[in-house]
Amino acid sequence: MNSLQELFTLQGKTALVTGASGGLGVEFARALAVAGADVAVLARRKERLRKVAREIEQLGVRCLPVTADLTVQDDLERALAEIHEGLGAVDILVNNAGVAPFGKAERQTREQWDSALAVNLTAPFVLCQHVARAMIERGGGGRIINISSVMGEVASSIFPTVGYNASKGAVTNMTRQLAVEWARHGITVNAIAPAWFPTEMNRDPKIGDINPKYKERMEQFTPMGRLGNEGELMAAVIFLASPAASYVTGAILPVDGGWLAW
Repeated sequence: MNSLQELFTLQGKTALVTGASGGLGVEFARALAVAGADVAVLARRKERLRKVAREIEQLGVRCLPVTADLTVQDDLERALAEIHEGLGAVDILVNNAGVAPFGKAERQTREQWDSALAVNLTAPFVLCQHVARAMIERGGGGRIINISSVMGEVASSIFPTVGYNASKGAVTNMTRQLAVEWARHGITVNAIAPAWFPTEMNRDPKIGDINPKYKERMEQFTPMGRLGNEGELMAAVIFLASPAASYVTGAILPVDGGWLAW
């Protein structure tokens, strides 16, 4: 590889991004499209997905909106069949969909706990299985990128989200295990661990922003003194999906302004 284009191009590849109707999922989908990949965007909100798809297609690639509830097996299998028919075999999987039930640990309900694990851990694992089986069968390898969190490495003194934190810790180590098992098939499995980026998950809908008392603590404990900005996750996902990362597997890449450094 003798040029920047050869190092990072995703032309001719098909990517699938879950949770892509809003938030970080849109940024991941856009990043892969910028690098040349055709992208399937998957979530439950049909109209939001269609809007995202129209925006991504302006980058000169194909974008297929697919609705599905990833916790429902039939939905998942139907969605994968639609993607295969519409765009071809998946070369790059980005497991981004997630939920973060809020509340003190002693008051978390079993339903909240089960929901966090079903969406954040079980669904990504099942999707990894389906996609990896197809990659192994056809040969040639592939890329799997799980979206974990800095809360997969440390606890949070800001938000009481025990189910979310537990599930992200599991995603982090699941990533390592899958990387070891599938390395011989040429499938790299890595994770991105963002810190604080303003999204629907942490914004207070009453004020349209993160609650100031939480935001102040986020900034205080981030060495760079600020939250992440739009676009600051794009390079991470492009790198892990690209030819340049062919010898990178089992890695957890923090994009956190230094959050995990102290």
